[in-house]
Amino acid sequence: MQVSVESTSALERKMNISVPAERIESEVTKRLQQTAKRAKVPGFRPGKVPMSIIRQRYEADARQEVLGDVIQATFYEAVVAEKVNPVGQPAIEPKVFEKDKDLEYVATFEVFPEFEVQGLEGIEVERQSAEVTDADVDNMLDILRKQNTRFAEVEREAALEDQVTINFVGTIDGEAFAGGTADNVPLVLGSGRMIPGFEDALVGCKAGETKVINPTFPEDYQNLDLAGKTAEFTVIVNKVEAPELPELDEEFFAMFGNTEGGLEGFRAEVKKNMERELNQAIKGKVKNQVMDGLLAANEVEVPSALISNEVDRLRVQAVQQFGGNIKPDQLPAELFTEQAQRRVALGLIVAQMVKQFEIKADDAQVRSTIEEMAAAYQEPEQVIEWYYKNEQQLEDVRAVVLEEQVVETVLGQAKVTDVTVPYEEAVKPAVPKAAAEAQTEEAEEAKAE
Repeated sequence: MQVSVESTSALERKMNISVPAERIESEVTKRLQQTAKRAKVPGFRPGKVPMSIIRQRYEADARQEVLGDVIQATFYEAVVAEKVNPVGQPAIEPKVFEKDKDLEYVATFEVFPEFEVQGLEGIEVERQSAEVTDADVDNMLDILRKQNTRFAEVEREAALEDQVTINFVGTIDGEAFAGGTADNVPLVLGSGRMIPGFEDALVGCKAGETKVINPTFPEDYQNLDLAGKTAEFTVIVNKVEAPELPELDEEFFAMFGNTEGGLEGFRAEVKKNMERELNQAIKGKVKNQVMDGLLAANEVEVPSALISNEVDRLRVQAVQQFGGNIKPDQLPAELFTEQAQRRVALGLIVAQMVKQFEIKADDAQVRSTIEEMAAAYQEPEQVIEWYYKNEQQLEDVRAVVLEEQVVETVLGQAKVTDVTVPYEEAVKPAVPKAAAEAQTEEAEEAKAE
């Protein structure tokens, strides 16, 4: 077999492969001999059909099968011999497929980029630390109570944070529009569910009152037919209800699976959950900075085949998340290309980090990670046992731990600044780098003006 490889771009390769005719003919003959043992031809007993008839009837199909198998086998042999690392399946272009002639074809494919991860010492990371104080726990208890607010009917004017139940009919220039009419809609005033001006106009209304209001749809409203237009809504208030926060009692604690320890036990459990959230938030921010730094320090040529595969995955995820009667391939690829390129590039860099620094998932850290995840459940031991009985789930955890160890490896060489911040700031999601830069530019422009 003869092989030559041509680099047509940084990652694309064209491999010319020539396979001796003898190999093809030998395989065709073997295939026909196997066929002859079981072929049923009128006038002949099984296994006694002359080879000339077998060739006449079955050689074309046998040759086609052999060519496919030989191309697959010889392509694998060639990439091993030439020490290339292809991405995905090659595009095969036949050159000579004739009987009794050497098989010649061209395989075009991309290869994984070869690079060394560098620039770790230049990566800058701000690592936050925080404590969960009693005041933070008090604030979280207030949030939990508000999330479980009950409403009791009152005979007074509606105020902000009250819930009103309303009927409404909306028109624009005297014409009704889709979604502009509804009955018995519960609405918490000040929640921001409705367009600006709608909820504020109902403050001060009583049950049984009818009010005509004229709010304007925002310029960036999702329905472009309504964006920027002023509507007229006739609103009937059916009921006004005032919010009532639940008491911190046994009934409230039981809603969260806490049936022992009273208020102190509940506070301790809430604090433990907050500390778990805090730890994850800090680790997430550090990881994002490390990954941004790795990308900035290592410009990696990304195979288009991998980007295409990642775009397809993101399309499927989008459909699963948002639903609707749409197929993944109906979503424009351009919506996901930038995100897919980032993911693939990071995947290649992390994989190279693992190889270059000989990183292996630490079993103790895998166990600790599973225990941390299991602690959020009522029966943590059962959750731990489930992970160790499901190899795929265990592999997913190992992958997470491996990535965490990559982050730790980077932190060992990067410029790390430790800062202490309040709990609320530490758990607040980090602003994406691009968004942060845009905000900075806007602020500078505002100062200039």
